[in-house]
Amino acid sequence: MKHPVLGNRVRLIVWWLAWLFLALGQALLFYFAYGSYVKISIIDSILSLLIYSGLALSLWYPFSFFNQGKTKPSVLISNLVVSGAITITLWVIITKLIMLLVLPAHNNYVEYWEATLPYRIGTGVFIYGLVILTYFLFVSLSNLSEKNVREAKLESLVKETELKMLRSQINPHFLFNSLNSISSLTVTDPEKARTMVVRLSDFMRYSLSRKDEQPVSLRSELENLRLYLDIEKVRFGDRLSTEEHIEDSCLDVKIPVMLLQPLYENAVKHGVYESTELVRIITSASIKNGYLEITVSNNFEPGISLAKGTGTGLLNVSRRLELFYGNEASVRTGKNENIFIVTLYIPVVYS
Repeated sequence: MKHPVLGNRVRLIVWWLAWLFLALGQALLFYFAYGSYVKISIIDSILSLLIYSGLALSLWYPFSFFNQGKTKPSVLISNLVVSGAITITLWVIITKLIMLLVLPAHNNYVEYWEATLPYRIGTGVFIYGLVILTYFLFVSLSNLSEKNVREAKLESLVKETELKMLRSQINPHFLFNSLNSISSLTVTDPEKARTMVVRLSDFMRYSLSRKDEQPVSLRSELENLRLYLDIEKVRFGDRLSTEEHIEDSCLDVKIPVMLLQPLYENAVKHGVYESTELVRIITSASIKNGYLEITVSNNFEPGISLAKGTGTGLLNVSRRLELFYGNEASVRTGKNENIFIVTLYIPVVYS
């Protein structure tokens, strides 16, 4: 682990300011205890704390070596005590030697030194404790940050996996039904079978080319959905019709890839399959209050129950919106006489 102070400019500035504050505190302490040594106490405090700050910076390396997680608490405490004793001893000796070199020969520094030595040692122990606690705090914050990064990566991986699983649930039934229809059409209407194969090929190319979960424009989604509906029209003929009311401002808005597919599958399943009459699927999109509002509606034959479905399609859409947008997106469903309506509210994102 790199040095928590030297590797950060802001922390380094705060570090020196803290030591300046401690130097002023020590100078005041010695002044009130020994008022006759004002000049000496100021010089001594600034120089001694400057020396201590350098020693404290170097303390990080033995501290990080001793505190590697596998060290027993008793061994760690013993090492910290020994390290503290060595640090304070060096600090006292170095400070005295430098002060004797700096001050004139006729000063009373030796007398001042002997008088302040007990306080000096007590101050050194107190500051050493603060330094060690500060380093423990840095280690804890660093570990917490690394843990959060790991959890974020794991959450992202889980989310991506779930999104891929949800996407994998979209096409199987449609693909099987389409292949069965193609098989039948090859005998009864080879031209329709050929048309259906081409459109199915284009549809599957779009589906398989979107291997990741990067959002796509509503324009791209609608183009692919038209392919899907064209395939279904080949199967159901005049029993299925479509209608679109899309504002131009909506076309470049980004949405999760193949988000709308389950809604159209439901419309076909619960509308066209269960009805002997014409079923019209209407799609509308507009932007209101910063949200893309997409509505997919279809009529169904009166007396047909919609409750017998498993609800997998709507749950799929709802879950994918939650994974992409959290609580910012929503799905609403409703019935108006014999029309089933699904409305999506998606935050507007263009890139």
